[in-house]
Amino acid sequence: MDAHAVPVPEALDASPFRTRITALFGLRHPVLGGGLMWLSDARYIAAFANAGALAFLTPRSFDGLDAYRAALRECARLASGRPIGVNLTQSRRPAENASVPAWIDIALEEGVRCFETVGAAPGPLFARIHAGGGKVIHKSAFVEHALKAEAAGADAVALVGAEAGGHPGTNELPAFVLGAMALQRLRIPLALGGGIGSGGQVAAALALGADAVLMGTRFLVCEEVWAHENYKRHLAAQPAEASTLALTGTGNPWRVLRNGTVAATRRLEAEGARHYPDFGALATGRLGREHGYVRGDWNTGLLSMGPAVGFADAIEPVARVIGRLMDEAVDRAERLATLYRHRAAPTSSLSP
Repeated sequence: MDAHAVPVPEALDASPFRTRITALFGLRHPVLGGGLMWLSDARYIAAFANAGALAFLTPRSFDGLDAYRAALRECARLASGRPIGVNLTQSRRPAENASVPAWIDIALEEGVRCFETVGAAPGPLFARIHAGGGKVIHKSAFVEHALKAEAAGADAVALVGAEAGGHPGTNELPAFVLGAMALQRLRIPLALGGGIGSGGQVAAALALGADAVLMGTRFLVCEEVWAHENYKRHLAAQPAEASTLALTGTGNPWRVLRNGTVAATRRLEAEGARHYPDFGALATGRLGREHGYVRGDWNTGLLSMGPAVGFADAIEPVARVIGRLMDEAVDRAERLATLYRHRAAPTSSLSP
């Protein structure tokens, strides 16, 4: 293991898959839970930690630095010393990034050593994190951006395809195409995200050469997610096709649950709306939070969701989902190994 990697707690040391990312962050499983705006709270992050995986708390979900620090302390208590992460998403509006340095410093003070960064020019964030003894994975949607993050000092990168829920960027390439191209050029560890919701896809990503998968939508219906039960029940009944892109004309598309608000934004786009302010409250995250997450009204608000919802068919604990993902991934990996052995071994009919 890298001398600078996060130590693996003894209870999590045994794992069917050991990769550069499990070593880097001290994980049992190569599964990362991306930062879910409003939903990535202490209980959710700790559930990943206790299952041997890693998820990232979202500072923007909290009202002020004191509430953020309190959430980190609660998360650390629930996780019993296992690795927990913090998501640092830089806004396209610089004025909204004033708290990012404080988010880093508070996290480091509270013992966090695993970070996920998103946004342009992340070099200064890397330097601040590294100065405090942390490790960072930078998320992007373009191979070129991943290479720039590598050059700027990222410890690992995550590439997300167009299937990813939330804001996947303007790249229309799917996750596995991006991953195959990136692995020809990247030297640092790679996580792959976008549309991943099954253990077979986890095994496929590892077989491709990735070091982990990044998942979000698959866990939206988990018990530890605080969203309204009616909302989670609705998601559990949805097919993959319920995921769609909204606000495509703005240059910052949003992959969300198909609902009445999506239809309303499309009518405004047809009338010429091209910028987020043109859509008023319809394009605000708080609308979805108050209606979808708080009240269970899944038809109101833009609610981040990718096609992996097609795998999320039951409300159950995070640990159960991760356990099933890993069991299936092991099964698929063993099948692949069997296929390879059969091909490599000579048969009597082909022997001279």
